[in-house]
Amino acid sequence: MAGAPARYLVFFQYFGTRYSGVMETKSDQALVGVQNYLEKAAEQLKPSAPIKFHISSRTDSGVHALANAAHLDIQRAPGRAPFTGPQLLHGLNHFLKPEPIRILSAQRVSSTFHARFCALSRTYIYRLLLGCAHRSQIPVFEQDLCWAPPGGPLDIPAMRAAARLLLGTHDFSTFRSPRPEAAAQSPVRTLQLLQLQPGHGLLGQHHLHRGLEFWEVKVKSKSFLYRQVRRMVGALVAVGQGRLAPGQLQQLLELRDPRALPPHATAPPEGLFLHSVEYSPTDLAPPSAPAEEELCGLSRKEFIT
Repeated sequence: MAGAPARYLVFFQYFGTRYSGVMETKSDQALVGVQNYLEKAAEQLKPSAPIKFHISSRTDSGVHALANAAHLDIQRAPGRAPFTGPQLLHGLNHFLKPEPIRILSAQRVSSTFHARFCALSRTYIYRLLLGCAHRSQIPVFEQDLCWAPPGGPLDIPAMRAAARLLLGTHDFSTFRSPRPEAAAQSPVRTLQLLQLQPGHGLLGQHHLHRGLEFWEVKVKSKSFLYRQVRRMVGALVAVGQGRLAPGQLQQLLELRDPRALPPHATAPPEGLFLHSVEYSPTDLAPPSAPAEEELCGLSRKEFIT
């Protein structure tokens, strides 16, 4: 008789330009999701039941991840020991080649662990490139990895002043996607961090492209609304270009209407990176033999309701 499946947490990264997003899509599309490739690689490990990746954080087409997270259950044939973390890491990476998707780590976790609901926070970074008069001036090795807003220098102090207005707990309806399905979520979110800091080119110094300047918008919260980060970054850039005053950003926030932000104010996907997903060390503890009664600090009953 087969035992219970083993549950694992994996952290993984990907170059988002080649995919429809991280979530699974129909396999007959021109671009499919990162999840399609993860599950296809997992099939090659010969499990005795299909494997599904439960992904922590959704990202759209063109958005990259330095470290997304997912949990999966693996049932092996009777008599076969569960994979160790290193075995799973190397096995998945072997079958993911040549896709620009890599498993960074894999570890056993409790059967009640959930990659999405146990996450304490998600951190995103948005990369801006200043000093480009035209898109053709973006260095080759930065293509699809940053946004070069048109219109010259940005007023960084004004952008920082505007960012401070968004910190804390607010109704972020103005900054969610205007799609009707996005309205199903509660619009209240708490921004723990929103800062603008100098950044670096991916190859350090771009010696032949002097005058270029990289900046990063770093934002952290337990969760985000759909398109919230890109719409906030677009609004901050509009402040930096002088098209909005910092106080107007406060007014937009208070309107609580996604239609109040013009569609062109959404930053493009290529500059956005999911930087990290954070979990409690308690939730990452190795599985114990007795059946657990709690899920991420909540009883099963509390979680279900």
